[in-house]
Amino acid sequence: MADRKQFIEVAPADVELLKLLEETRDVLVSDEQLREQRVSFAFGNALHSESITKDSVRRSSEHVRLLA
Repeated sequence: MADRKQFIEVAPADVELLKLLEETRDVLVSDEQLREQRVSFAFGNALHSESITKDSVRRSSEHVRLLA
């Protein structure tokens, strides 16, 4: 496979991003915040349709069960 330029050399780390990561390293995420992140992820990856809204994804997420 051909070498890709983006993988030939490592880009320098973003200083501001590293600072933010360090500041938030010990921040605990609440269950509600985690649930909203999941809803946002699902909504962002859903098919583009006027019938799919963030609220409809949120309602649907209340009925989903994960099997262990």
